[in-house]
Amino acid sequence: MRTSPPSDSRRKWIPDDLVSIYKKLLLQLFAAFRLQFKVTDAPLVENKNKVVDARGHRPLDKKREPAPTLRPAPLPPVGGIRYQARPTKKTVSGQKPGPIVYPDSGGCKHLAEELGVLCPTGCELRTELLKQENTVKPTIKDLTDKVQNLQQSSSTINNYAHLLDERLAKRQKQYTDNQNLISQYNRELEEHYTFIKEKLDNSIPSNLRLLRSVVDTLNKKLQKLENAITAQLSECQTSCTVSCNVPVVSGKECEDIYRKGGETSELYLVQPDPFFKPFKVYCDMTTEDGGWLLIQNRQDGSVGFGRKWDAYKKGFGNIASSGGKNYCDTPGEYWLGNDKINLISKLGPTELLIELEDWDGAKVKAHYGGFSIQNENNKYQLSISNYRGTAGNALLEGASQLFGENRTMTIHNGMFFSTFDRDNDGWIHPDPKRQCSKEDGGGWWYNRCHAANPNGRYYWGGHYTPEMSKHGTDDGAVWMNWRGSWYSLREISLKLRPVSQS
Repeated sequence: MRTSPPSDSRRKWIPDDLVSIYKKLLLQLFAAFRLQFKVTDAPLVENKNKVVDARGHRPLDKKREPAPTLRPAPLPPVGGIRYQARPTKKTVSGQKPGPIVYPDSGGCKHLAEELGVLCPTGCELRTELLKQENTVKPTIKDLTDKVQNLQQSSSTINNYAHLLDERLAKRQKQYTDNQNLISQYNRELEEHYTFIKEKLDNSIPSNLRLLRSVVDTLNKKLQKLENAITAQLSECQTSCTVSCNVPVVSGKECEDIYRKGGETSELYLVQPDPFFKPFKVYCDMTTEDGGWLLIQNRQDGSVGFGRKWDAYKKGFGNIASSGGKNYCDTPGEYWLGNDKINLISKLGPTELLIELEDWDGAKVKAHYGGFSIQNENNKYQLSISNYRGTAGNALLEGASQLFGENRTMTIHNGMFFSTFDRDNDGWIHPDPKRQCSKEDGGGWWYNRCHAANPNGRYYWGGHYTPEMSKHGTDDGAVWMNWRGSWYSLREISLKLRPVSQS
């Protein structure tokens, strides 16, 4: 009859070396499982199982950058289900435990209930060991074969080292021979140098005379070019500009002009503040009852919007041109200027109308019932409210493709104005060269970075790729809540008008 060891030493039956081999096999299986089913980091942006490439947004690197300010957490709920505490188990009294009789533990029977019916018996351990032996033996044989192969490889490497020593001796001899050959070449070069020097000393005077004649010919040609340039300059004393007849009627802004009788959409003079000089603007007198003052316009890419702070402060571009009439009825591409926009918004409650058109001719609008920007000391901080329209509320709610914290970081309301030479955006990056305006092509009220980028780079045809952009970012004139990322709109305009009391 086979006997089993005492119950307190059942787990020490398996030899230590067999346990070690078994653990190594388990680790190898686990590593293979991880390689086969490797899980990559989930994308930050996901909408109904569809990955969205929202490159107007700059994902937060929490290892290197501070986390943005979060909203206060809500209070815990007052009501709800309340569970009672579990009852304690009653102890059985009045019964004395009798002697425990253990059955034969060496056979194939189950052990006593006190020892746990799931503990393996001696026979089960033996069966398990035989299974492990069949599994481990091929591994040991494989390791033995690898050791033998390693021994053969070591012998081969030793022979190869002897062969390298012999080749090194041959190379050293060849090096000595090459040094001798170089010395011989040096002597021959010195002889050639002496010969060439003698030839140059004799032939240089004649060559100089030939060069003088060539220089004289070139001087004559240069003189003719200078005369032609002088003639061109005399004909272009004044720069080429578009002259427009400014209407007699003027006012504080376009709504004031409309009420005074100026009902034609064209270039006008406005003066919001009597302490500042009047300036030219384009007034839209037909859209939604008219009275709109155009502060930004993109229509053909003729004007670059990648400008510095001072350019956006004063304004740039072409305000209007003549479309065949005797007045400037056609708006051009321009930015009115942040100082002028601030003067207009300070007059009173102001509304903003944004008109968008794609390359298929589809048009949408975004109307904000409240608009204002601060002065330069406050970095032209933006304030907007009361959205309605068909373009999507990109300025107040951020990019519609994003969710949670990522979407919050694309809201433009409350942002400071940023240009590539003055970084005021909400993107706090360890590298000072990384900023929204520099990567996204224009000046704007960037957050981290944008859901809308009207002043971005102009791409003909609409669709563009990271390879086409300067920094691999979504730097086009985009409105993500309408046409998404990587689509630059054909026409964009921003217009202001004072809010009329109903």
